[in-house]
Amino acid sequence: MTPDKLRRRIAYDAARLLYEREESEYFRAKMKAASRLSKRRIKPADLPSNAEIRDQVQHLARMLEGDSRNEHLQQMRLEALRLMRILQRFQPRLIGSVLTGHIRRGSDIDLHVFTDHLEVITAELDYHGYRYDLQYKRVVKQGESQLYKHIHVQDRYTFELTVYPSNKSAFPFRSSITGKPIEKANISQVEQLLAAEYPALDIEHALQASEELVDRFQIYYVLMLPLENVKQSPIHHPEGDVLYHSLQVYDLALDQRPYDEEFLLAALLHDVGKGIDPFDHVGSGLAALQGFITERTAWLIANHMLAHQIHDRSIGHRQHKQLMGNESYSELLLLGECDRAGRACGVPTTDLEEALSYLRNISEMYG
Repeated sequence: MTPDKLRRRIAYDAARLLYEREESEYFRAKMKAASRLSKRRIKPADLPSNAEIRDQVQHLARMLEGDSRNEHLQQMRLEALRLMRILQRFQPRLIGSVLTGHIRRGSDIDLHVFTDHLEVITAELDYHGYRYDLQYKRVVKQGESQLYKHIHVQDRYTFELTVYPSNKSAFPFRSSITGKPIEKANISQVEQLLAAEYPALDIEHALQASEELVDRFQIYYVLMLPLENVKQSPIHHPEGDVLYHSLQVYDLALDQRPYDEEFLLAALLHDVGKGIDPFDHVGSGLAALQGFITERTAWLIANHMLAHQIHDRSIGHRQHKQLMGNESYSELLLLGECDRAGRACGVPTTDLEEALSYLRNISEMYG
């Protein structure tokens, strides 16, 4: 293989690793790709640049995502503007792929914000009802250690806010991809970008419509969280509370059908009604979820108790035959198996936020 061909192959394989989220850093992706493609040591000068790999990532995104990528980009830019307006007193700057247009599946919306007191930003996010996690990351560059503060906001899209001191607002941060000063945009510049890129778009109307949309994953979170305090009969549920049981069932379902969002939601939400009306947990759960789950998910939840009657053969013939006529009958049986198995004591589970984050991004991972 000629050096030029090897360089292109490494760039493509590194891009695939990044696109498929196997790696998150350009350097690690290119080194892994190089080790797979060549047994000999490759000189750094012969490796593709980050910019070359980024171009390949974009080629993959255009090829695999088609027109939906452009629709996502517009929506992500609108969502960026919405949060930037909320955080306007912290001089927010949009950076990264949403600004440049180099998005791919799973891309975050990256913002720089500037304050000397992190808790002032988190208080603003709390006031507006955002869910978020804090991350402190220490990076050593050229012998100098620096602590980076990140706020990961979970909304219709995922945001990563990097918090800098107020006196850094005019600092020329450099791109790890090109080595040049990063492109950045303040609120006014993002508004101008939207007007130029989408001349037919009524920005204010689109933002208003976006604010009126209910985030179904927030609904799931609000309904699920109280289940931690709902205890169950130790005879039938020795594992304890309903949330712990539900997360066990979800994990078991994830092992079986990691690509099936409707089935996984049924596994996670099947007992959500126990926090509303324990005497009719199926009916009350479906009422609370109405409009936020699909017909198939609703059918699985509605009949998950009958799956146990099928298992112990106590179900009537006519009722069983009716269930067998549904195309999701095999998944109903599987849900029953997961429900019965999800009653172990002391087993580790996925936490609720992680489960919802996976479900939020499952369509991007599996199409």
